[in-house]
Order: sequence, then C-alpha cells, then structure tokens
Amino acid sequence: MDICNILGCRGDSHTSVVGLNLTTKQRKGPMVGKSKVNLRERLKSAPSDIFVETYFSNKVAKDLEYNFDAEMQIHMAHGLMLVKQGIVPGRDIKKILKLILKIQTEGYKVLSIDYKLEGLYSYTERYIVSKLGPEVGGKLHTGRSRNDMHTTAWRMALRTELLEILSRLVELRRTVLRLSQRHIGTVMPGYTHSQHAQPITLGYYLLTLADLLQRDFARIFASLQNTDQCPLGAGALTTTAFPLDRKLVAKALGFPQPMEIAYDAVSNRDDAMESTAALAIVMTNISRLAFDLQAWNTFEYRFIETGDEHSAVSSIMPQKKNPAALEHIKAVAGIVNGAFTSASACVKNTSLSDVADGVTAINEPALDACKYAGSVLLLINEVLSAIVVNKDVMKKQAEIGFGTATELSDVIVRETGLSFRMAHNVVGTVVRNTVDKGGIATDIKSSDLDSAALELFGKRLNLSQNLVNEALDPEKNIEQRGLMGGPSSKRMREMIVIRNHTLREDKKKVGAISRRVERARERLINDTKTFCKIRGA
Repeated sequence: MDICNILGCRGDSHTSVVGLNLTTKQRKGPMVGKSKVNLRERLKSAPSDIFVETYFSNKVAKDLEYNFDAEMQIHMAHGLMLVKQGIVPGRDIKKILKLILKIQTEGYKVLSIDYKLEGLYSYTERYIVSKLGPEVGGKLHTGRSRNDMHTTAWRMALRTELLEILSRLVELRRTVLRLSQRHIGTVMPGYTHSQHAQPITLGYYLLTLADLLQRDFARIFASLQNTDQCPLGAGALTTTAFPLDRKLVAKALGFPQPMEIAYDAVSNRDDAMESTAALAIVMTNISRLAFDLQAWNTFEYRFIETGDEHSAVSSIMPQKKNPAALEHIKAVAGIVNGAFTSASACVKNTSLSDVADGVTAINEPALDACKYAGSVLLLINEVLSAIVVNKDVMKKQAEIGFGTATELSDVIVRETGLSFRMAHNVVGTVVRNTVDKGGIATDIKSSDLDSAALELFGKRLNLSQNLVNEALDPEKNIEQRGLMGGPSSKRMREMIVIRNHTLREDKKKVGAISRRVERARERLINDTKTFCKIRGA
C-alpha cells in the first residue's frame, strides 16, 4: 500500500484526499464533543462482576497476549482504506491514526486496561473517543464489525505462530538429515513389536524420522495456507453497503487474498482446528521419537546417552541422571493433543454462524498448542544434537539378536532352490535350538542348518560356512537391501540428497511468506506515519 499514491497527496494544505479536493479550511468539520460512548446501549445493566472475572478478563488478557499488534495494524489498514475510498475524510482518520500509532508505540498501558470491557477493541475505541469525541473517534469502525476484525486478528496471530513452527520444523529436519548422513554406517537392531527384527542403521532410523517430519511440515503448511486469508470487510456476516476495498486491506495486512464469502469468513475457524490437529500429529510423532530415545538411554540398552544439559538429578539417589527433557517432550505431546480435543469440542454442535464457543473460544487452545509445540521443536532439536551414540553397543546387539535370520532364509532360497516357507521353517528351528542352548546368532553353523533340514525335509542344504557367516553379518545384510527405500549406504546417500533439496525448497516457501508478512507490516506502518505527517490531510 503506497499511501501517497493512494491519496494523491502533495504534502500542502490543498492536498487532494481521494478526489474530494477540500482545502484545510473546508475540512475543519464540526466541533467534536466529549460525550461518553459505549457499546451496551441495548442493555440496562453493566456486566456482573462474576461475568467480568470469568469471561471478559480472560478474553482481554488473550487479546493483549496475541492480538495487540495485529489489531493496531488492522486499524491502520482499515483507516487508510476508508480515506482512499472516500468514505471518511482524511482529516478525521489522520487524528485517529495518530492515536493508533501512539498506542502501538507506547503499548496498551495507555488504554488503562481494567479487564471490565469486552476486549482490546473496546479499550482502543474508548481511548480514541475520549481524545477526539464520538463525532470523530467513532468513525474508525465505519463499515466494520468486531466479527470480521477479531477473526482477522486471530488469523494474523495464528499465521505468525505457524510460520515460526514451520521455521523450527525446517531446522529440526536439517538436524535430522545431518545426523542421518553421519550415521549411515552406524549399525543397530531394527525393531518390530519391541523385538529384534532386521538390522538397520541409525541413519536409516533418522531418515525415517526425516520423512515423517517432512509430512508434518506439509500438513502445517497446508494449515497456514487456509489460515492466510483475510476476513476483513466481511462485516457482521454480509459485508456492507459502504464501498470498501477488501483486496487493498488484505494486501496491506500481508494476506495474499481476502476470504471471499463474508458469512464463511466470520462463522468458521476450521483453520484453527486444522492447525491444532496438525500440531497434535507433529507432537505425537515427536513423542514416539522421545519414547525410543528414552528407552535407548536406559542402562539395559545403553545405545545412547543424553546430554547433561538435558538431564535432571535425584534429591536422594546420587547416581541418577534422569532424561528430564525427553519426559517433558512426551508430556507436552499430551497437552497439545488435549488442545486439539478442546478446539474440536468448542466447535462441535455449534451453529454455523458467529458464536463465541465456535469462533472465539477455539483460539485459545489453538494458539496455546502453537506455543507448546514450538518450544518442543526447539528442545528436541537441541537434545538430538547433544546425544552421544554408543556405536559399539548398537552393533553388538545387532550381531547377537537374530535379526539376520531373514537374510539367512533368503540365502537358503537363492542357493538351494528351497521355497521361502521351507527355508523359514529351517531357520526358525535353528534359532530355537540356538536360543535353548544359550547361544547367539553368530553361533549358527552350516551343520545346524543341515540337521534341521534333514529333520524337516529329509535332505541337507550343504551351504558353506562362509555363506552362512555372510548372511549373519549385519553390515552385509544392510548392504543387500539396495532396493528403492532400503538402508544400503548407496540408497541412503541418494535419498538424503533428495530430502535436502526438498528441505531447501520448503525453507524458501516459509521465507517468502514471512518476508511478505513482515514487509507488509513495515510498509503499512510507514504509510500510516507518512499519512499522519501530511499537512492538511
């Protein structure tokens, strides 16, 4: 929004304001009064103390926490548009916007917040009217409802939070891919049903996590796109007869477009519910990582050790090093999942219209979920970066835990022509016998396979011990898995390259939107300041 182009201003006392061609003298207008104005003319009594304490105070507090800057921007954009469209004289909007700039600069303390009015807007209007009188101060709300204004502010707040979440997801994915590259050759057991299944590498596990986080990013980004639409100009629910320019205010507030249908714009916050659902999925996925890390951190596993900086101690047991950060992450996952339940419950069985439970109450759990999830994304990134990996322990467990039995069955199929089910029977028998003797996977001999095959099918396999040993080698197992999506080192390197490229593109997408929003804010504030300095405007 280039305000000088919009208003056609030259900076002198004969400035043409949206084609009105009024001089300064002509624009003095009526004397303003100082009469008291409020929004409760329809009602006979003030809100009760209990109603104020249980509803208004929390509503105002949340407005101040999340919406202060957004509402100031909305006032600027709407005010400048009113002048551009010839709806309100520039001289009046100039006085109003000077006060808005003062509020934005000095903070909400100038509004004398007592938590007895319905929201931040009420305090802002009260302040403006107290300074300018209702004849001038009451003009800012022309063509606007709190319905479209508030949902715009909440969308701006949620947009800010989601952009931060996406940036932190990008950084977490970068860390995970870096660690995946580092641990391409770090052999460990792969698990199904908490039992050794097949050997993998830590890098492969982390690459699995990287893809999960990539999908999390896509879900949050889709939520952002649905949030990033401007309801302003929708009015109460049917727009207005005033000739507003909805596209202009949308652009001024950093939105790519208005939310077209006015009724939809003020009646629905499915963007908040969608965002909270996506955040719940992110946190659920991260909680599963935290669960594995906490298990691997135990004395029984000893696969990893969490950093001292992410651990806590016991007040009585001097040996304790508790993985407090991981426990916290899992707990917060529950809180965010609870926030989604709260958000969806707020909307369930409400009218498809602007109602407090369906359109307003949902904002608190949605934005709280963003705060919690954002903090965890920072923490888990730091935790992963500080973990010490005990490679020898991981590899040893992969060697002794019979995770190589599948490859041994495959070797029998390839070398002897036995069907896979028959080979499976032979190897299963040998594993059982070895376990009964207290042995480990690397104790299996070719003669053990012959004995089992002879017992089951009446013939020997005659495999060389060298073939058996290779089949039982976890590293060779892994390198055999060279199909698309497998853990072989060649495949891993190829997949990491592709995912790093996707990560760079995702970072660009987030950066582009963040820059658009920030530049719009800077431009709007500068345009407002410029307009307020114009003589005679």
